Amino acid sequence: MSTVSLTFLLAGLAMLGPFATDTYLPSLPALASRFGVDALMVQQTLSIYLVAHAGTALFYGSLSDSLGRRPVTLGALVLFVAGSVGAALSQSFGWLLFFRAVQGLGSGAGMVIAQAVVRDRFEGAPAQRMMAHLMMIFGIAPAVAPIVGGWLQAGLGWRAVFLFLAALGAILLAASFARLEESLPAGARQPLRVAPIAANYWRALRNPVFMARALGYGFAFGGLALYISGAADFVINVLHLSETSFGWLFVPTIAGMVLGSAIGAKFAHRYTANAMTWWGYGVMAAAAAVNVGCCLLFELAAWWAIGLIAIYNFGLALAMPAMSMQVLDIYPRMRGLAASLLNFVMMILFAMVSGFVVPLLFGSALKFGLGLAAFVSLAIASWVVGSAAARRRAR
Repeated sequence: MSTVSLTFLLAGLAMLGPFATDTYLPSLPALASRFGVDALMVQQTLSIYLVAHAGTALFYGSLSDSLGRRPVTLGALVLFVAGSVGAALSQSFGWLLFFRAVQGLGSGAGMVIAQAVVRDRFEGAPAQRMMAHLMMIFGIAPAVAPIVGGWLQAGLGWRAVFLFLAALGAILLAASFARLEESLPAGARQPLRVAPIAANYWRALRNPVFMARALGYGFAFGGLALYISGAADFVINVLHLSETSFGWLFVPTIAGMVLGSAIGAKFAHRYTANAMTWWGYGVMAAAAAVNVGCCLLFELAAWWAIGLIAIYNFGLALAMPAMSMQVLDIYPRMRGLAASLLNFVMMILFAMVSGFVVPLLFGSALKFGLGLAAFVSLAIASWVVGSAAARRRAR
């Protein structure tokens, strides 16, 4: 399989999770009305999906270290399609929650497998460049998904949104079955035994370098997660736009991510992963600080509110490929496990943001801005702790 084809297929797998997160966001008010629940309860359809996604992401990497990348990917896609069809046919809020969890169980493999395959096949600057290309295509999903979801909701209703996700999963399943080659040779696989696998997880969880850097990665993504999981409130109640206007938020902000990924890929061979990480953190911190200042000093305007989120995403995209490289390379013989833990940290933080943090920010651009500043501060502090621990170990 050519590098270009592999990039698009892996990016498609990685995009599945964000599509399942974002496509149905414009349908949240309709779901609340249909099932007779309040905004806080309907928000849990996102949280339960993210918890299931994070929980299975924790294990897909280790399974793929033992069974291979291809069979794990195919099995996860079958689960995703089943969950999407079930959600579309749900007749009660309880069943909708159940099938959203099934969707999450299936989508958890996407980014984990994609990162593991990249590190199976590429090293050094080519791997960092491939990660950046993958992130660039992956970044399109949050821009396209809510726009598609908004038009599907307006034209056909919320069930059409979940049928669209089922069709997307089926296309990826067919493409993976036909084209995804196994990247992990049988001789490089880990034994599928519970005790050694549990010991490896425990070793990684006790590693301060790994955990601090994983948290630095997760908290940085948490800033974006605020605006993804809170998009319905931010667009409709803060910016006072319609349910078909999610593109006004997502297109500019994800354009920032795509541009950051493209620049990161271009300069991967010139600058170290550590340098790219700190450049990205600097941009994120500046955008968050200016955002809070504008909220305090000026009347809210969509152009600067959205523009500053776009700049934050630009910095995030500069840093994320380099950060993931540095985290995965801590365990070069267990990259699947490392990818699982990294994505688990990111997605469990996403779930906590969605379920507990975002409802506290509803209705206020300043509160969203303060949340963004808090997450980038936590990200930088975590990375500093991890870097200090790495230096101590190197002595």
